[in-house]
Amino acid sequence: MPISFSDQKILILGAGVTGNSVAAALSKRGAVITLTDENPKARSEFPILQPSEISVNHFDSIVVSPGWRQEHPLIAAAQKAGITLLNEVDLAWQIRADVAPNQKWLALTGTNGKTTTVEMVAAMLRSGGLKATACGNVGDTVIDAVDRAEAFDVLVLELSSFQLHWSTAAEFVACAILNIADDHIDWHGSFDSYAQAKLSILDRSSAAILNGDDGEIVKRTMYWQGRKVFYSLDTPGPGEIGLVEELLVDRAFVLDPQEAAMFAELTEVMPTIPHNVSNALAAAGLARAVGVSHEAIRQAITQFRPGKHRIETVYEADSISWIDDSKATNPHAATASLMSFESVIWIAGGLAKGASMDSLVERSSKRIKAAILIGSDRALIEAALIKFSPQTPRVLIDADSPAALMEKIVEAALGFAASGDTVLLAPACASMDQFLSYADRGDRFAAAVKKVVAHEK
Repeated sequence: MPISFSDQKILILGAGVTGNSVAAALSKRGAVITLTDENPKARSEFPILQPSEISVNHFDSIVVSPGWRQEHPLIAAAQKAGITLLNEVDLAWQIRADVAPNQKWLALTGTNGKTTTVEMVAAMLRSGGLKATACGNVGDTVIDAVDRAEAFDVLVLELSSFQLHWSTAAEFVACAILNIADDHIDWHGSFDSYAQAKLSILDRSSAAILNGDDGEIVKRTMYWQGRKVFYSLDTPGPGEIGLVEELLVDRAFVLDPQEAAMFAELTEVMPTIPHNVSNALAAAGLARAVGVSHEAIRQAITQFRPGKHRIETVYEADSISWIDDSKATNPHAATASLMSFESVIWIAGGLAKGASMDSLVERSSKRIKAAILIGSDRALIEAALIKFSPQTPRVLIDADSPAALMEKIVEAALGFAASGDTVLLAPACASMDQFLSYADRGDRFAAAVKKVVAHEK
């Protein structure tokens, strides 16, 4: 029997992309929808009220969009009144049972590399003849990916810690955890709470592809009883995935774990940098979990390139590379980026989201030739540089507009850059204090490089 929300009064917290997708899916199943958003510019075809205008007692259930704090007054009031709290991922799982009961779900989380990896997984699945898409925190919402006339065979869900915090019902054929490091501590309250949200993905999966190079993952999954497939940049043992000399190899999804099957040659992973190779191993593990052949995986790897703002070369001249990694919005991602190059003029700063910068700077200090610092929390990065790399030149940049700011940044970087250097935008911070998004930040960097360095009009 088709799932129905007939005449149920449902309040959706958040009138962004997720909230509007949920509103459309539930409305066509009979729900009476009201949205609320603290942004007065939010838009929807459904009624939007400000939170101060809402009485939760008027609703049968409430849908919480990712990012809404658990201590928000509306959520606290709903919990006190015993009103059911729903979320987009679990609602999509309910709808899946109705419209696509044979559809398989794979899920992936981590602090860094999620989007690249889920897109790589989806490419591998399509290479293997499956109808598949990446969704969730990338591409379509999960509910839009499910609620369509022609069903996908497999969904690959990128799930943030916010989504995992609220979700309890969805089930996965297999999941992957790429890494766990400081991020969103301001929202979760502590690193432990953040890590627990990430690890909750294991509660709904019987198999997990886990980064054996990440000590937090190894330690925190020690007592989990499901099937664990570790991957690493070292030689894999039986039941693992890893590197043997110049080959990516599988010793987990093979008939004889004493043998190994090749996924790809190392140089076929582009760019051939450590964290991108690690992502490819994780993606291959998820693809093998639903039966994609090694040959199809190799074909996808050879053709795949990460999307914009992820280690993207925007210009090269005079043996100097200008790299946009604006998507490196936390210290863990920025560390991976910095460690991929030998001599870096580093552009960093923005909103730190409660994260410490000490470990990032301590680990990568020998790679940093100079640092150009911007944004609200640049003092955290400057303090770490003074502590761990006091000899590194530091320049603090301010300007009246995002365009002018980025041009001044590029001019400063040009003053330090010499043959063999990399000018790297890997901010270790979110962007919203000075830019519309990480994509806007990256686009403005590329435009400034073309104007100031390449002299393009």
